[in-house]
Order: sequence, then structure tokens, then C-alpha cells
Amino acid sequence: MKLYNTLTQKKETFVPIEEGKVRMYSCGPTVYNYFHIGNARPFIVFDVLRRFLEYTGYEVTFIQNFTDVDDKIINRSHEENISPEAVAEKYIQEYFADADALGIKRASVHPKVSENITEIIEMIKTLEAKGLAYNVSGNVYYRVEAFKDYGKLSKQSIDDLRSGARIEVNDEKHSPLDFALWKKKKDGEPYWPSPWGDGRPGWHIECSAMSKKHLGATIDIHGGGQDLIFPHHENEIAQSEGSCGKTFANYWVHNGYINIDNQKMSKSKGNFFTVRDIAKKFDLEVVRMFLLMAHYRSPVNFSEVLLQQAATALERLYTAKFQMEFLLEKAPLEAATETEMTWMNTLDQYKHDFIAAMDDDINTADAIAVIFELVRDLNSNLDANSTKAAIMAGQNIFSELTTVLGLAVKAKETNLDDAVEDLIAQRQAARKAKDFKRADAIRDELLAKGIVLEDTREGVKWKKA
Repeated sequence: MKLYNTLTQKKETFVPIEEGKVRMYSCGPTVYNYFHIGNARPFIVFDVLRRFLEYTGYEVTFIQNFTDVDDKIINRSHEENISPEAVAEKYIQEYFADADALGIKRASVHPKVSENITEIIEMIKTLEAKGLAYNVSGNVYYRVEAFKDYGKLSKQSIDDLRSGARIEVNDEKHSPLDFALWKKKKDGEPYWPSPWGDGRPGWHIECSAMSKKHLGATIDIHGGGQDLIFPHHENEIAQSEGSCGKTFANYWVHNGYINIDNQKMSKSKGNFFTVRDIAKKFDLEVVRMFLLMAHYRSPVNFSEVLLQQAATALERLYTAKFQMEFLLEKAPLEAATETEMTWMNTLDQYKHDFIAAMDDDINTADAIAVIFELVRDLNSNLDANSTKAAIMAGQNIFSELTTVLGLAVKAKETNLDDAVEDLIAQRQAARKAKDFKRADAIRDELLAKGIVLEDTREGVKWKKA
């Protein structure tokens, strides 16, 4: 497999530190609100990368943090008149609700800042002992100019950063480039005791400390959105490599931006959408489909029209899935015919092409194209005369490939099935009795409930509108 490494700015063959195992970290949400469509993209991208690595035989330890100590959380606690801890816990649960609806698997561990204060303090103490951090009246800062490799990820030199830095009046930092590792206590904010006085961690230090705790000093893959390259990931490198003297991450993987109707997403423009907002109109699996139809590094333009196109594409997958289930129920138990055997032997080519696409820097757009080629093949070669062996061969390859992407994995709603099937039976009886008015009334009743009937040569089938 080849991955585009932001650090080297080229595709590289992926070689893990330990054979057969992958250590992977991806930045998680700051839990003060529902997450938005821009957040959803890295969550889905790195879920798929993890799924594909596991599919190809790797044992993956995947860490995604929750930032539960932050100014935004404190501000929200004042707005909702509840504690910062209650705000964080509320939106952690809301994150899981939306992530589950997007088909995102739980991480191996979801560490929280508040549960890793000891590890954070120890890392800051190490940085201070090495001359990379300094204390000013209880505020501890990272001394950027003491870390010679600063800027290597974002391809910016210290001189360029210094010349473009904002100079703050009466700033206690030694340099405008320096960033906070520990912030001294303020009234109305959560705090913890430390060697520098009561306070709380800065933003960047948490990921360095939690990654080291759960994955070790050097990890295989660090992921996140393109917006995190600078300063967040640059600062993580400075902290992690400065404290232990080892490479922090061998592969840096970043996804591209999302625009809304060709404009940058912004609350001030009124084009800011949370995933929860989108769920009012679309099943969130549609969002997953939409985002995976583009290469993860490409910018994506988000619009309701494009979401509807993704919904149509996803429906094609479910139609193929449920058609095979329908055919399997009625298929004869005979051995596969010679023609079927020949056809079944061609199905491995789809797996080969799918893996080739995914091996090429997780090209989900091409991988989905392979799945739709498979769907056309299945539709052409499976019908009411197919044997169970042939249908199951089609099901197996379809399920194998779609599961890697986390698509078309839902089962039919069985309770709904029973009610619909009962009405279909009543409609068939009405048609047999030439009571076409009653038959049409049942069709209209189902349509009003969002159920579309299709009279096919295999019998009556239904689907959600």
C-alpha cells in the first residue's frame, strides 16, 4: 500500500514499525457542540483507512482523543449553566450517536484530556528540563526556536514564521512563535495542581501525551484534517520529538477541505452545517457515501444536490443487496451450472481491482467505481433461475468489498417487512379478485408511507422511496 505522506510530500510504500501491526492516531473532536460536516470527513477517512488495514491483515491499534478541557467547553458551560465536565460528557455521547449513524467504528481507545493530566505534566517537565519549555508566573510555554526542526511538516522556516508572527503588546512569551503547554488557573475554570501552580493544559500537548501513553514514542500513522497541519500537528512534533528525541510519526496523512456550495464553510456566511442538521433530511450513511465518492485529499464541494446524487448511488447498492436476498429465498438447491461456475471464477477480479484502488493512497473513488462494476455484473448474471451457490458467491464478494468502506451494511427492517408483505398479499388477492380499486388503494397507502412497489418477473418487490 502507498500513502501520501505530508511530511515528505510524496506517496510512500507503507511499512509499519512492527510487522503485522499498525499504531495509528487521529485527532478527535473538542466536545462542546455537535460536530459539523468538516469534522465528519477525517472521522470517516481514517475509519476507512483503519478498516482497510484490518481487511488486509493488520492488527490496528487506533487512538482518537476527546478534547474535554478547552475554552470553548468552558464558554458553553456558562451558556448552558452546567459544569464543563457535564458539557463534555453530553457532547461525547452526542458524538457517538452521530458517529454510529455515519458507520464509524469505535476507536481502540478514546482518551480524554482530563484523564491524562499526569502524563501531560510529565511531558512538560521533560521539555522544561531539556530547555524546550519555560515558566512565566505559572504559564508554561514551548520555546519554538530551541527546536531546530520546527516547521518541517508545514514546510515553513523559523525565519518566515517569525517575520509573519503577530506581536502582542505586553506578551509574556519570549517569542511570538512560542505556544502554551500549561495555563495558570483562572476564576470559573477547571484546574489541576502542577509544579507550576494550579492550571490546565494547553491544546497541543494533549495529543503528544496521549499518543505516547497508548502507542509509544513513535507511531506509524498520524491523521487529521488539512487545517491541523499548522500549528497543531507542527506543535505535536515539536513536543513529542523534543521530549524523547525520536521520530514522532512515520506517516502524516491529511484530508482535504470541504466547501459549501463552492464557498468556504463559515458560521458568518450561514453555511455552517452540523451532521445533526443534515440528518433531518438525509440518512447519515448518505454523507458517508458522498465523502467516499471523492479522493480523501481532494477538496470536496458540499451541496444538497450532490448529497441527493450520493443518496441515489447508495440506493443502487442496497437495491443490489436486497435483490440478492430476495433471489436467494426462492433459489433452487441445485449445484451450480457450468456457466455459473465460469462466471463465479471471474468475481475475484473485482476484489483484485478494489484492493489495487485502495492500495493507491486509499482511492475510495476508484474503489466505489469497482463496486458499481460488480453491481452491473450481478444484475446481469443473477436472476430467478440462478442457483443458491451462484447467488451466495455474488453476495459474498459484494459484502466483502462494501464492508471495507462501511457501506450498504444495514439489514432490512424486519418489522416493517412483515407489515408491507401483509399489505402486498392483500393487494395481490384484490388483483386476483379483479378489485383493482382496492389494489390501487393499497399501493397508494404504501406510497404514502414511503414504500414503492415494483411488479417484476420474479414477483412484487418493494423499496423505500
